[in-house]
Amino acid sequence: MPALREALFYETRPGGRVLCTLCPHRCNLPDGYRGACGVRVHHAGKLYTLVYDRVVAASVDPIEKKPLFHFQPGSSSYSVATVGCSLRCAFCQNWEIAHWAKEHVPHHADRAAGEAGAASGVSLDDLQRRIPGEPVTPRGIVEAAVAAGCESISYTYTEPTIFYELAHDTAVLARAAGLKNVFVTSGYVSPEPVRRIAPHLDAVNVDLKSFRDETYRRVSRGRLAPVLEAIRLYKELGVWVEVTTLVVPGLNDSDEELREIAAFVRSVGAGVPWHVTQFHPTYRMQDRRATPVAALRRAREIGMQAGLRYVYEGNVPGEGGENTFCHACGAALITRLSVFLRDNRIRGGRCPHCGAAVDGVGMDGR
Repeated sequence: MPALREALFYETRPGGRVLCTLCPHRCNLPDGYRGACGVRVHHAGKLYTLVYDRVVAASVDPIEKKPLFHFQPGSSSYSVATVGCSLRCAFCQNWEIAHWAKEHVPHHADRAAGEAGAASGVSLDDLQRRIPGEPVTPRGIVEAAVAAGCESISYTYTEPTIFYELAHDTAVLARAAGLKNVFVTSGYVSPEPVRRIAPHLDAVNVDLKSFRDETYRRVSRGRLAPVLEAIRLYKELGVWVEVTTLVVPGLNDSDEELREIAAFVRSVGAGVPWHVTQFHPTYRMQDRRATPVAALRRAREIGMQAGLRYVYEGNVPGEGGENTFCHACGAALITRLSVFLRDNRIRGGRCPHCGAAVDGVGMDGR
């Protein structure tokens, strides 16, 4: 079995504990305990990642699936994930892998070091064996992406910051191989990890779930402020940013809250795309109906009224809400069907009709 990889971003604490500083949970762990993510474990005075050497999902996706509509449109991205997540959203669509480590291996009460009298009797070696996934190395991921003809690697499906060490080392090698790097993230991360990864990161899509701290605490078991801080910081550090909000009926779909989200995104930048996406009942939130298309249309109107140049309606293919229009003259620039690009009329980064610059990275038609 491969040796455990020591984690980044932790501090030793009195009483034989370690403090994980990767995300705002700041888990203060006794020896043998894992953090809220389920995949970072304290063992004998050090913090280790359990997922450095394995991925649970790997596939080639259109970049639009992330969703990123203003970053190399029409390109393919090699997408990877491990198990684990720092949040626990009641509406998680990938809960089978995001929460695998929490639901299949006893959590918090487990003693990973395997001490006598442990509540679960799970040894550190056993923990490693029970974490699912195919063996990987950073170099192997990059080679697979190149062989597949992809232009980028996306760290996605689950929260990429919980497999930060694997993502960071892969991103460094990917850049050297001429590939771009993408995070699809909740934004629930501390500032220092953002600053360290930013020089190797080209784009992020951040899931802004609500503009109410109470909703974050109740539905996702997190907090709002760190997410807003991360979005601003990614932008300040030169990473291309897009924002997604899953519009959930009765949770975050009031005009007031949508206006607040739109105003925040506008404060980050008028050219930051905002994806307002249809909710479908899933995981622990199956007591609500799917988001009506009319509600997404209203959310888009609110975003445009706030001064955003690009607002997209997601998860409703064929309704036209995935298309890109010139913010200056209204001409259709990119047409899509769901996450598949059909036509791109942008030339030289500008609208061919009025010459206005189109915000984004690698936006020209192919």
